[in-house]
Amino acid sequence: MPVDEQPIQSVWTRPRRKRDQPALSQAQIVGEAVRLLDVEGVDALSMRRLGTALNAGATSLYRHVANRDELVELVVDEVYGEISVPENSDPAKWRAAATVGAQSVRAMILRHPWVASLLGAVGLSYLGPNVMRLNERMLNLFEAAGFPGDEADQALSAVIAYVVGVGTSEAAWLTTLAKSGRSEQEWSEHLRPAIEEASREYPHQRERIAQFDGTADPEQFRDEKFRYGLDRMLDGLEIRLKR
Repeated sequence: MPVDEQPIQSVWTRPRRKRDQPALSQAQIVGEAVRLLDVEGVDALSMRRLGTALNAGATSLYRHVANRDELVELVVDEVYGEISVPENSDPAKWRAAATVGAQSVRAMILRHPWVASLLGAVGLSYLGPNVMRLNERMLNLFEAAGFPGDEADQALSAVIAYVVGVGTSEAAWLTTLAKSGRSEQEWSEHLRPAIEEASREYPHQRERIAQFDGTADPEQFRDEKFRYGLDRMLDGLEIRLKR
């Protein structure tokens, strides 16, 4: 079969077959998969493990998803449905709305740290309804701000790339933290001697570390760091609009 005639492998493009009412709904399967990922992480997600958690055989799962890849597409789209982007048509309020949307994307990643490791390997997840709705609302926001259609897409891509990049790093940190069994403050204090030793020959980093006396709230520090980068990115886009 020629390459251009090969079927597209995605849960969003596979033809839906008419079937009797299954014992399990797709919503039940996806909901349990998200719960399993939240509790046990990506390595625990398999069709067999999910079937056991649902007390169901593989046949019940395969009525809805052909394989693990399709399941991943579904769970990624499911958590994207948690993201909130304000409806906005006022050019003067585009930046505030973009900030809310960006913070909501980050919050979703931090609630579900496993999603960061899947974003680069989720096939055609961008065809999912929740992802499509998110992109539509964000594009509308940037077009209302005054960006032409093609540039609105690039502005959106830049903001999302920043949020996902920072969120991925934070998700990795939170995953390590969860494995340690310590609070963020406790783990930071535990790591401090090793960090001080590693930075001993690097004056800029040594000075930066010395500024933190161990009483600062690590979560607040992450929030401020994220907001600083987001504000600088939006500053640049705002300058672009004025031009």
